[in-house]
Amino acid sequence: MRSQISASPRGTRGTRRDRKGFASASSVYAVVASLVRVRGVVTIAILVVIALAGDRCPRRLAAQTRTAAPAKAQPDKSSTKEPATFGIGRAATPAEIAALDIDVGPDGAGLPPGRGTSADGAPIYAARCASCHGKTGKEGPNDVLVGRVAGDEFPFARDPRAPKTIGSYWPYATTVFDYIRRAMPPDAPGSLRDDEVYALVAYLLVLNELIPADAVIDATMLPKVRMPSRDRFVPDTRGARKPAPGSPRR
Repeated sequence: MRSQISASPRGTRGTRRDRKGFASASSVYAVVASLVRVRGVVTIAILVVIALAGDRCPRRLAAQTRTAAPAKAQPDKSSTKEPATFGIGRAATPAEIAALDIDVGPDGAGLPPGRGTSADGAPIYAARCASCHGKTGKEGPNDVLVGRVAGDEFPFARDPRAPKTIGSYWPYATTVFDYIRRAMPPDAPGSLRDDEVYALVAYLLVLNELIPADAVIDATMLPKVRMPSRDRFVPDTRGARKPAPGSPRR
């Protein structure tokens, strides 16, 4: 009887140990399960945040597109008209226009009054021109002004090194006057008086053996000087309108 009674508490103690072990296992399972639930909740929360953020981006872009200022319409260039003036500067006076309107044509149109001889031009050349073109117009260092080709041939297409002088290349004596008056001397273009230009032209024509040494050059005489290369040049008709078929030729 004692043994039965004493066995009972032992069994009870064993059962308690088993219950404790069961309780411990259940606690661990509960913790693990709670962690899984927490981790699942966190994962779901992260997915929700990502979904919401992804949904907001298109909405934000759409809102920005709707609120962007519309582009300004470009004006139709075909309908715009240029103003008559731009309000810059002033109108040139008749005296200013006359000072620049000094071109001389091959036929002598535009030559001013005045006259000059080779004797008058020699000291002007020595003072204003010799330093660039040489004492006799042949030495340089700038362009050679004096010289003729044997037989007055025109070799420049075959020999580009042939010097293009007044006597060998220029087609009109009148344009010699125009160039000197407009551009020479290079340190003070336009500073020569008309009589000085006539005298310089006479001096250079004499050096090139194109006129007598005592010739007087003026607006009447200069267009009559026949230059050796006059017939070597032809009018440049590039870009000119072609005559209609059947129209008379001029």
